[in-house]
Order: sequence, then structure tokens, then C-alpha cells
Amino acid sequence: MSFLTAEWRKLAIANYAIDQEILRPYLPAGTELDIWNDTCYVSLIGFLFKNTKLLGFSVPFHANFEEVNLRFYVKYTEGDTVKRGVVFIKEIVPKFALSVVANTVYHEHYEAMPMTHKWSETEDEREVEYSWRCKNEWQVFSVKANKALSEILPDSEAEFITGHYWGYTKCNETQTNEYEVKHPKWAQYKVKEFKIAVDFAHTYGPQFDCLNHQQPVSVMLAEGSDISVEGKKGIQG
Repeated sequence: MSFLTAEWRKLAIANYAIDQEILRPYLPAGTELDIWNDTCYVSLIGFLFKNTKLLGFSVPFHANFEEVNLRFYVKYTEGDTVKRGVVFIKEIVPKFALSVVANTVYHEHYEAMPMTHKWSETEDEREVEYSWRCKNEWQVFSVKANKALSEILPDSEAEFITGHYWGYTKCNETQTNEYEVKHPKWAQYKVKEFKIAVDFAHTYGPQFDCLNHQQPVSVMLAEGSDISVEGKKGIQG
């Protein structure tokens, strides 16, 4: 049985180029950075969890909630298989219990903060907005996009960003947790404009202040899908 099942919906994704050395301390043992077109990416992602279940059971008041995370991309070679995955710098959710479970079971980096979201549609466009309050300062990430869905093309940057189906967490310098995230290939809405009023140093630490002084390489809005998070496995670096 899957550890967690849910829907991930309306994923606003801002992709930044970042110096690889900033990410080295977060790199789990046994993995290596996954680079696309000579660029090392870190992504700010806001989305909504819906119909969430743990081990097949709904948890009262924890079925639908926002998440915002900052993540980067890695790969892990197991025999002849190369697994492409993500590593989370921090995952922000509005429920304290969620952060305790994820941090305890998966050794992840969840933190509970006040959060809100807004979704709206007009005849020809949609807007999503995710907000969180970090140390009494509200941070906002919003996207306006076409209403119609479009395909994510093979070998595109968007496929690279959305096509990592494993999660890796650093337990210590020699041990790593691995888990699979299952979902079909996503579709996206073409982004028209966006607003990122986020202090990355404030939210994620001074090492990420560089993101405050640059524009994202790209911004996406993916529809998302049903997902499942499978049980963890320990690997040695």
C-alpha cells in the first residue's frame, strides 16, 4: 500500500539558475546533481494537496491544504538504471501535524506556517496564488495563465522539471532515504504573467539570497494529477 495518496493541483513553478556549490551541502549521499542544458536548477513550487490519505485513511482536517517548496534536481544510478529525483530544501505546509509526520518518517524538511491560496478563472485565463507567512512577513507567488491546457513537449525544459519521479533525503553524510512518487505525465497552462514577492533569504536562509537578485529562467503552471508516495528505502552513499 502507498504511504500517501492525494491529488496535486495547479502547480505554480518558478525555475532559477543557481551555483552548484550552494547545493552541495544538501546533496544526499550517492546522488549527483542533475543538470539540464548546462544549467543547475532550483525551483520554487506552490500547489494544493487535495483528498489526501495516509495508508489509505483520510486524516480529519488534513485532506486539503497548500504546500510551497524549494527543490533541486538529482539523479541516482542503481545498476543500469538512472533514477531522476528531487531534493527538498524546505517544504512549507499549514498543518503542524503534517510536518511532524513527514519529518519523522521520511527525514524531510517540512515546516508549518500560516498559508492561503486563491484560484480564479475568467473566460480565457486562470490565476493561482499561494501565500505563506514567514516570521510575520507574507510571501506571495502568483501566476496568470491561459485557461486551456497544452502538452508538455518531450526533451523540453518543462519535461525536465516535471519528469523527476523519485525523492531523496539526506539522513547524514553516508545515508540517504529514497522514495518513489508516482503520477502520469502532466499538462500545463501557458503562463502570461507572474508575481514573485518572496524573500528567499528570509524563508530559506542567507545562502539563497542570490535568488532575490535574479529573475527566474522560466515560470510554469502545471495542472497536476493524482499522485502516490511510496514507502521509503535506505541507500548507502
